[in-house]
Amino acid sequence: MQKNILKSGLALSELGLGCMSLGTNEKQAQEIIETALESGITYFDTADIYDKGENEKIVGNILSQYQQRDDIVIGTKVGNQLKPNGDMVWNPSKKHIKENIKQSLQRLGLEHLDLYMLHGGTIEDPLDETISAFEELKKEGLVKGYGLSSIRPNVIRYYLANSDIEVLMSQFNLIDNRPEMLMDEVHEKGVKVLARGPVFKGLFTQNYNKALTQKFNDGIFEYDADTLAKTVSQLHDLEPELTALTFSYLKSFDALGSIIVGASSSEQLRQNVAQYDKTIDPAIVKKARAIVKDLNYTHHLK
Repeated sequence: MQKNILKSGLALSELGLGCMSLGTNEKQAQEIIETALESGITYFDTADIYDKGENEKIVGNILSQYQQRDDIVIGTKVGNQLKPNGDMVWNPSKKHIKENIKQSLQRLGLEHLDLYMLHGGTIEDPLDETISAFEELKKEGLVKGYGLSSIRPNVIRYYLANSDIEVLMSQFNLIDNRPEMLMDEVHEKGVKVLARGPVFKGLFTQNYNKALTQKFNDGIFEYDADTLAKTVSQLHDLEPELTALTFSYLKSFDALGSIIVGASSSEQLRQNVAQYDKTIDPAIVKKARAIVKDLNYTHHLK
């Protein structure tokens, strides 16, 4: 599988496993992770809040069985603090970031992290303090690289200009093509994109009609329900392999680091890998892009 190299030298498999949907059944999770490794996937994405930390424990425990491999990359996230009463609060402070990494490392069974990402962020955050926390963790050898998970252009641009982030995670697919407006800026800084939501809640699968009915009944973004249904139908007429189509669209960007797919079963993951392996004619991808609307972020611009 294609590997994309970060500034730190970390090599990400171009298809990564989003671990949030693994669940808490460790046997089932192990089957999915083993399927990922057998398929050439070596990037695993988790977060401290997934299943209140249980996800990190499960991912760490399973991947510890493969310590002899030097190609596995693990990324986790920080910023959402779970209070003892169960409330979730946003906390991008240096104190929280530097304390929380100890807990993530313990749950993952690691001495250092490959990738540590801020799990959100607003322009009102103590931005320089947050950045300095990640920089200090790098100097201390606790993280190899750090990044940002965000869809806020003003926050993304601040980090591009004032930090040494290596990755930007954003929802990105043929319908939600808003990240395109930032791709040149991201690529110029040598930052790689982690594209989450590539199949967009099933919209880019063979079950797209079910997804339209159950998850997009009110439309999305600038699409009403009818327009969205018509657009996806046109895409399907152009290229029936909708997953391969949206994957090929994402692979056309030089800034791509990894396409993050979730999987609740080994079979679902195998299907995603098979779609990733298919080559869609760039001319078809170009036609598909012409079918969908040109979307831009309209909030959090300044």
